Amino acid sequence: MTQAGKLNYHFDQVGSYLRPENLKIAREQYANGDISKEDLLTVQHAEIKKLVAQQVAAGLKAVTDGEFNRSWWHLDFLGNLGGFEFYDQVDSYKFHGEKTRSTNIRLNGRVHANLKHPFFEDFDYLKRIVPDGIEVKQTIPSPSLIINRDQRSDAWAQYYDNWSDFLDDLAQAYHDTLQQFYDLGARYIQLDDTTWAYLIAQLNAYRDDPVGRAPFEQIAADDVYVINKAIAGLPEDLKLSTHICRGNFKSTYLFEGGYQPVAQYLGQLNYDAFFLEYDNDRSGDFEPLKAIYNNRPNVEIVLGLLTSKSADLESSQDVIARIDEAAAIIPRSQLALSTQCGFSSTEEGNILTIADQWRKLALVKSIADQALG
Repeated sequence: MTQAGKLNYHFDQVGSYLRPENLKIAREQYANGDISKEDLLTVQHAEIKKLVAQQVAAGLKAVTDGEFNRSWWHLDFLGNLGGFEFYDQVDSYKFHGEKTRSTNIRLNGRVHANLKHPFFEDFDYLKRIVPDGIEVKQTIPSPSLIINRDQRSDAWAQYYDNWSDFLDDLAQAYHDTLQQFYDLGARYIQLDDTTWAYLIAQLNAYRDDPVGRAPFEQIAADDVYVINKAIAGLPEDLKLSTHICRGNFKSTYLFEGGYQPVAQYLGQLNYDAFFLEYDNDRSGDFEPLKAIYNNRPNVEIVLGLLTSKSADLESSQDVIARIDEAAAIIPRSQLALSTQCGFSSTEEGNILTIADQWRKLALVKSIADQALG
């Protein structure tokens, strides 16, 4: 169990930022073979350095690389784990009104950590340019993105005698990866997760059908097992958060529904903080916070009350009123504020400008300062 007061960033941010146009161009040129990897890194590093300065100026105490080193919030990491490969699937993710590219990943061997994963080099660069007094925040997808999701574990029986061995290897791969980040200097890592929103949708669909619910309840139990096993025994001063996302692509979404169907499972996860989407009616009410917080004074709840999908600025008064409502359920000292998601979960980005992005974050900080101190 983690210790109290690890995070205490009442103003925080999920992680991804809108990509500048010259970075998009450089990535496309590299993909087409028109520039070298070194040329791409020159542009990428310069833009990350600017982004770090902008985040510090915005008042953030923990900063990311904006995920400027990747195309997808999840696939660039998962496809470079040992035991997985990239492939082009027949169809793609169907968001409301949009479809993504058809890239995906699948199992091609026994799962293990890749200690030469490109994200380690990216982290090392970020760590070297962050000023004193500012923390580096590393984001990666949760291991639950592998378990019975998008055919990523369908081939497990080709490499394992039983399902539990597959789950144990997945947990160990993540544990070793997190330890490697720690050894490189990471002290704050966030595991992003759309699985719980998927399970909310499925469990709601089978609300009155115990037989139909059972497979999804088993996925939830497997997710809890793998996540907790992955993070068990890591150094005590490593802060671990998760972000529960309902989908974020070109300002659209995948799932909807309140947290109640999965709250009991989230309340079992041994994270230090939970970033929870609460920017509209699709997220439901605050009642599930009781089960998620689960009377754990070491756990912080980061309320995503402002949207990253739109440039529209929320009413400070309305957001503060919602914080007050949450504070009647969770101690105010354990609350923080963020946008509900990042601004660019894929390199396409959401439908707002970079200037809009910083105006939104300025509003988040202003409200956090007023309501949370």
